[in-house]
Amino acid sequence: MKILVIHGPNLNLLGIRERHIYGTKDISFVNECIKKEAEKLKIEVEIFQSNSEGSIIDKIHEAMDDKNIIIINAGAYTHYSYAIRDAIASTRIPTIEVHLSNIHAREEFRSKSVIAPVCVGQISGFSYHSYLLALKAAAEIEF
Repeated sequence: MKILVIHGPNLNLLGIRERHIYGTKDISFVNECIKKEAEKLKIEVEIFQSNSEGSIIDKIHEAMDDKNIIIINAGAYTHYSYAIRDAIASTRIPTIEVHLSNIHAREEFRSKSVIAPVCVGQISGFSYHSYLLALKAAAEIEF
């Protein structure tokens, strides 16, 4: 199984930005946890981060070549990027949406995900563990 993990905008600032919401762990720590969990689950994982909507879309398109599942934290693009939504829908690769914070317990605009309807599921509110839970779901659930 080959999984693409996508970190969207501002996730490169984990550990620095709004620690009371996103925690103190930086992106390197999160990526190491993802790699360790993937190894335990015997999953091949590629991790990608971009602050650019177009780069994220390009990476989703590239995933059609050899990825079985996408795990995406689209950051703020979650709430308004119909382009990312359409890329996910177009590739037909099962996609799991993840968020570090509980988007439903925050500002009103954050509770709406335009990508959720084209994803197989959403995991939010468990800090970096949201990614690890998504990996476990990918390994155990047949999509």
